[in-house]
Amino acid sequence: MTTVVRRTPRYNPTVSTYKTGLKRGLISARIQLTTPSEIVGTLVMMTLMVVSLIFLSQGTFGGASVDLGAMGLPGVIAMGVLFSGVMGIVGVLSMDRTNGTLLRSKSVPGGTTGYLVGEITANLISTVVSALLMLVVGLLLFDGLEFASPLRWLLFASVLVLGMVSTLAIGAVLGALVSNPKFMGFVMMPVLVLVGISGIFYPIVALPGWLQGVAQAFPLYWYGLGLRASLLPDAMSAVEISGSWRLEWVFIVLAAWAVVCLAIAPKLLGRMARRESGSTLAARRLDVQQQWGV
Repeated sequence: MTTVVRRTPRYNPTVSTYKTGLKRGLISARIQLTTPSEIVGTLVMMTLMVVSLIFLSQGTFGGASVDLGAMGLPGVIAMGVLFSGVMGIVGVLSMDRTNGTLLRSKSVPGGTTGYLVGEITANLISTVVSALLMLVVGLLLFDGLEFASPLRWLLFASVLVLGMVSTLAIGAVLGALVSNPKFMGFVMMPVLVLVGISGIFYPIVALPGWLQGVAQAFPLYWYGLGLRASLLPDAMSAVEISGSWRLEWVFIVLAAWAVVCLAIAPKLLGRMARRESGSTLAARRLDVQQQWGV
């Protein structure tokens, strides 16, 4: 007599949660990349950045071998990733806390984690597409950029991805702390100040020494430096601090920010999700209605 043994399918809740979040992110990214309003918004911002770089390309810095437009392209890519990673995640988390999406995600096992994985996935995909479009446009418009060797491709890709991870992690931390969309200005202003002192459109050595020190404490400067090392001629390192690209510090600082924020973000997001309830959601909606007059 043959005994049939039925095998119970293995089920890993963690893997299932991440798969669900990934599917959610892919769907959300497809919607973002095919929605006319999203496409127009991206193209308008890209056009403004390209026009700014074209104006800058009329000038040079000291004895630099490339113009300011080419020098600014890596920084513009870094700035785009920063805004998308930080402000994008902060905006989504704060709005979804107000409209009840985050509260509804608590109703299923692993829902909050899957929700966050989905939002990060969608943000990552759309940011990669925007960064690559800006790269292609820059290579076509500006002279002096060097991107013809596999080593430079590898450096650009590794710095781009590591920078995205660190900015998304920072965005998740800040998003867990911003309880209402009206407080997003408190995040936007420091980000704009950071952009201004991080050498996006000009070499940071043009700034006072104490401002250079402040800029180097944050990831945006190192992100721009790593991208400049992947796109600009090696001789351009002469206009940087210490006259070198300091690539080891690029990876150390970006990785440190990513590790710290990724360790903090789940705890803050978990605490945020536990505090969500119907009463807090109703109070937040009322506050937004009174603030915006809707």
